[in-house]
Amino acid sequence: MGTIIKNGTVVTASDTYKADVRIDGEVVSAIGANLPVGTGDTVVEAEGRYVFPGGIDTHTHLELPFMGTVSADDFVTGSRAAIQGGTTTFMDFVIPAKGRPLAEAVAAWHKKADGRAVADYAFHLCINDFNDAIAAEIPEVVKAGIPSFKCFMAYKGALQIDDGQMINVLKTVGQAGGLVSVHAENGDMIVALTQKYLAEGKTAPEYHWRSHPSEAEAEAVHRGLRLAKFTGQPLYIVHLSGKDGLAEVKQAMAEGIKVIAETCPQYLLLPADLYCQEGFEGAKYVMSPPLRPIDHLEKMWEGIAKGYIKTVGTDHCPFNFKGQKDMGKDSFAKIPNGIPAIGDRFNLLYTYGVAAGRITLNQFVEVTSTNAAKIFGMYPKKGSVAVGGDADLVIFDPKGEDMISAKTTYHNVDYSAFEGFRLEGRCEHILLRGRFAVRDGKYIAQQGNGKFIPRTRSGMIE
Repeated sequence: MGTIIKNGTVVTASDTYKADVRIDGEVVSAIGANLPVGTGDTVVEAEGRYVFPGGIDTHTHLELPFMGTVSADDFVTGSRAAIQGGTTTFMDFVIPAKGRPLAEAVAAWHKKADGRAVADYAFHLCINDFNDAIAAEIPEVVKAGIPSFKCFMAYKGALQIDDGQMINVLKTVGQAGGLVSVHAENGDMIVALTQKYLAEGKTAPEYHWRSHPSEAEAEAVHRGLRLAKFTGQPLYIVHLSGKDGLAEVKQAMAEGIKVIAETCPQYLLLPADLYCQEGFEGAKYVMSPPLRPIDHLEKMWEGIAKGYIKTVGTDHCPFNFKGQKDMGKDSFAKIPNGIPAIGDRFNLLYTYGVAAGRITLNQFVEVTSTNAAKIFGMYPKKGSVAVGGDADLVIFDPKGEDMISAKTTYHNVDYSAFEGFRLEGRCEHILLRGRFAVRDGKYIAQQGNGKFIPRTRSGMIE
């Protein structure tokens, strides 16, 4: 007994065609016209629907201790929000305590996630220090299925590493067969501006944005890419936020430097003037890097359409407006950084990308799923609709309508960064490895259905 999706329009990164899709167990077993229905098979009628590969969110922070508190979504609520919104696999960042073994942090993240998540998950590992002991552990982490690592060029005094350390991380990870990503902001510029504004009594959320200028991102992107070129290693830029950093990516690509850029829905849809609202409302949008002025947004969409930006993650790191964000009511520097977005990404990209004519259906699949699977070593098991691949599928009704609201979200947080955004299309059915997580728009997944996806390599898109 299997499941057959009948008469849908299959959309991959390269093709769009009408076909039936058969699922047996956890995998797609056949794709073709008029597939026979056997006794006991479950049939899903998908006429007029798209059949997409399940989304892959490359960038999340669930249950993360940060800035004196813990992000509001754990691996239960966060993964539930993900899969309800069309994301069947997400990639969370393991952040070790300084001076402690990397393996200890990996074990801690497995304890948070294993047996609890309802979507599949993988891990990246942050490197916030570098010495001989850490260098010795990196090959073992790669062997444990985590071949992607992250460095910070910001958060001075906490997570930031210097250029010499980053050179060593690039070399060591490269030798182990892994991929390095980077949070690209100039931490020293940010510290100088933060101190300046606070000394002037400028404490409102607006000054978070003003203390993280686009130039700080562009400088760090430039420097990070020169270090990558120096070491002969590729570099993945996480959450690229604006046109100045994008210009550095374009220049590097023109020179043949191996660079992959990721952005997030907030940098495509939310303008920086949200920080300038009366009172403390702007705190809802405090994140690093911050939102950019409105003229940056369309440039970021162009970056996706022209292939300079390869993936769209979320940097999902939610904090409640009341009880967490308000820790910074007297100083923007104490507002926990991050927004909820893991459940919104898929449909926002369809509505404001595909339906708005900014990107094609195939580009939508590329940036929400396929490119991530290829870059991070999960393809073709994940990221496509293909025989033998995991049956992670979204049956999407393009005629559906919805609206984002904190009242209906699955995020475990008291506000939505995209409150009131109209949505075109609706995830009607969602399957994770052949099992329904959403059926006829209703969430039916079971806690613990998600599993860890070990990866054997990371690399550039072919």
